[in-house]
Amino acid sequence: MRRSLRRAAGAAAVGLVGLTLAACAPGGGGTSAGTSCTNEITRPDATRVTLWAWYPAVEQLVDKFNAEHDDVQVCWTNAGQGADEYGKFSTALEAGTGAPDVIQLESEILPTYTILDGLTDLAPYGAGDLRDEFPAGAWADVSDGDAVHAIPVDGGPVGMLYRADIFERYGVEPPTTWDEFARAAQDLRDAGYDGYITNYATNGGAFNYALFAQAGWAPFEYDSARPAQIGIDVDTPEARKVLSYWEDLIGRGLVSSDDAFTSDYNTSLVDGTYAVYIAAAWGPGYLEGLSDADSGAEWRAAPLPQWDPAHPVQVNQGGSALAVTSQATDPAAAAQVAMEMFDDEATWTIGVEDAGLFPLWRLALEADWFVDRRYPFFGGQQVNRDVFLDAAAGYPGFTFSPFQVYAYDRQTQALYDMVEGDGDAAQALATIQDSLVRYAEQQGFTVR
Repeated sequence: MRRSLRRAAGAAAVGLVGLTLAACAPGGGGTSAGTSCTNEITRPDATRVTLWAWYPAVEQLVDKFNAEHDDVQVCWTNAGQGADEYGKFSTALEAGTGAPDVIQLESEILPTYTILDGLTDLAPYGAGDLRDEFPAGAWADVSDGDAVHAIPVDGGPVGMLYRADIFERYGVEPPTTWDEFARAAQDLRDAGYDGYITNYATNGGAFNYALFAQAGWAPFEYDSARPAQIGIDVDTPEARKVLSYWEDLIGRGLVSSDDAFTSDYNTSLVDGTYAVYIAAAWGPGYLEGLSDADSGAEWRAAPLPQWDPAHPVQVNQGGSALAVTSQATDPAAAAQVAMEMFDDEATWTIGVEDAGLFPLWRLALEADWFVDRRYPFFGGQQVNRDVFLDAAAGYPGFTFSPFQVYAYDRQTQALYDMVEGDGDAAQALATIQDSLVRYAEQQGFTVR
């Protein structure tokens, strides 16, 4: 059973990202990472730890770490982001060689690699002592019971970025609840605004999970200590409520359904086609990078609208962590790198100012320079204090599946069919539910 589950997870991780074993053969995987470094090693006699990471400004971070450590040196390679890196890592695990010592992974993908026995439990190396250094939800995303699968680095607590100039021009108040959001969409249209209040991307896997989770949706029950069992409950009243809400706004022409992160989508974000961008904490940097400083657009940030303002629920989209792989040559040294790479404020100054990361380490989250930081792009607004700090603190964590790439793929197809075809929210969720249960059972899981 265990072997079949590992094969299934490996197939999902490699196959669904569109990579083959041949495509990840010598020259693209961990072999090169283990023998050469993108950065300069300043102490060649120290223990060397290989790292795959795609953080912006990562070379600055690595150089700083190496300059401050005599006993260990980080040898960094960018093996690609998302599908590119995951395909190479899965290939290395299948081959039994070629993985780095430490790897940057999105938190939602961790179960995919725990079931492959691809990650080292960091608890024996003292990682459990770091629990209080992070918000509870961030820690929940990287741990099961006493096991620690990775060290949180950056997160994506969700808020609402909006065009203050558009709302003011048409005399509409920015919404604080989802009921107000729907009314604002209609009010903007009635006042003459010919764009959309926002976009609902059917290909937004983590985005849609976050929106569903805000209404109490918990689709998976999974514990890495019992890897052969999984609970799947996608088609719930909470999910139907959320999806029906967006289906209605799309059907009324008040919300668009463009694929996210295409060139057309990026243009619409900044040219006034969308009045609101529902965004994770990394969204402000993404938005600013796309924008023309002379466009006249006035952006502001506000908390995510709530279903019940008396009981606000915070959610997260994205974020990453540093994990030690099961192929680490020196697990203790690798654990040291994972635990110490981001453990000082000077590093986080680089991470925030040069890499655009939203920190999950309390030493940065609670620092005055971060809490009080003003963002010129948002008219000098203290975006962290006003929006994202509360969102990060209130996020409770979320359980993902050990075949999350497949789950996102099935969701994207079902939501696309709903928007472009004759289906509805109930049919889309039933389709996702059936496909995930069938897939899990075919791969040897016991579905509860």
